[in-house]
Amino acid sequence: MSLNSLYILLHVMSVVVWVGGMFFAHQCLRPVAASQLEPPVRLKLWIGVFGRFFPSVWVAVILLPLTGWLMIFGLFGGQAPLYVHLMNGIGTIMILIFLHVFFAPYRRLKQHVANGDWKAGGAALASIRKLVGFNTILGFLVIAIASGGRFFAA
Repeated sequence: MSLNSLYILLHVMSVVVWVGGMFFAHQCLRPVAASQLEPPVRLKLWIGVFGRFFPSVWVAVILLPLTGWLMIFGLFGGQAPLYVHLMNGIGTIMILIFLHVFFAPYRRLKQHVANGDWKAGGAALASIRKLVGFNTILGFLVIAIASGGRFFAA
């Protein structure tokens, strides 16, 4: 296996874990949890879910730019086409959104739940929901660009 093949594999697997996890959490788990669980149980569930998911996202936010930049220089000789720059730019925005989620509303969610402040915890979770929803859309946009960008870059 060449290094470029390894970079592509790590890059794609990171996208699958991160974007797929966001889609599952936002579109499948969230509506069921909201309809079936009372706030104290639901908020504790989300702390547990994020506690298991976010370490994988941390790996992805390290591997994605690293492997992306390695491919820019390894596959494109430093002269990447526009679609690669679009992926890099949108991916950077996604990483910044994740960092905000992790260090602001997720931290507040944990503090509010620890204090039994379910209303404030719900507000923090609502903030996370909106940001994860937006990041999921951005993730699908990057996947679309990655899948078809080279065909439109003539």
